[in-house]
Amino acid sequence: MDQQAIIDAAEYINQKLTINPSIGLILGSGLGVLAEDITNEIVIQYKDIPHFPDSTVEGHKGQLVIGTIEGKNVIAMQGRFHFYEGYSMKQVTFPIRVFKKLGIEALIITNAAGGINKSFQPGNLMIITDHINNMGTNPLIGPNIDEFGTRFPDMSQVYDLEYIDHAISCAKELNLKIQKGVYVGNTGPVYERPAEINMLRTLGGDAVGMSTVPEAIVARHASLKVLGISCISNMAAGVLDQPLSHKEVIDTTEMVKDNFLRFIKKVIHSLPK
Repeated sequence: MDQQAIIDAAEYINQKLTINPSIGLILGSGLGVLAEDITNEIVIQYKDIPHFPDSTVEGHKGQLVIGTIEGKNVIAMQGRFHFYEGYSMKQVTFPIRVFKKLGIEALIITNAAGGINKSFQPGNLMIITDHINNMGTNPLIGPNIDEFGTRFPDMSQVYDLEYIDHAISCAKELNLKIQKGVYVGNTGPVYERPAEINMLRTLGGDAVGMSTVPEAIVARHASLKVLGISCISNMAAGVLDQPLSHKEVIDTTEMVKDNFLRFIKKVIHSLPK
């Protein structure tokens, strides 16, 4: 995706806006329900936006919802793009650069993930403190677009420390049990083998999924403040003696949606500038 494609998409969206969103939201599998609480909403289908891919995974509606939630102007992706769908890393992260072009300053990334840490339980929410890129590639490979960031960006603090502290404080105020941990990004679409999960645990991973890492890298490259939140939708392979399925992911996110909504709304309401 070249610079002109980003401009085309941003201009198309901008023509439909009646507000200036400052917070971007990426809503993962089964978590798109948050978009239903956005008021004065404008809905734009991905297929109508120039150069935008389309989301093909169950639990991903494939649309932007732009409006107000908790007094903040937001633009939410109800569904994301994955490397395993056959999209390039440039396509997977294209919306992040469009958001930046639209003036977004902060990005909240959510996902459903498998629990590697044996102290976790399905339904837990985990604040991402760091990630391991296990995808074998990087979304910044190729010509650098200097408008968005430097050729060799520092990644020592992808997830904003002030946002992490804020999210922890919000969870305490709501009496929600919250986990913190390292998210491992794999390509998918297969779930991991038990041996692979043991390896990732040894490497320091607490949760594993098939998204988020490319988006967070591109967001940090563009100097966006990033908060990452995983819903532990299942325990990863080998932790429990049962097969894994996407249905379990959707069922668990449905089960915890009330806590998820309360938590995210609280975070957004008083998100530090």
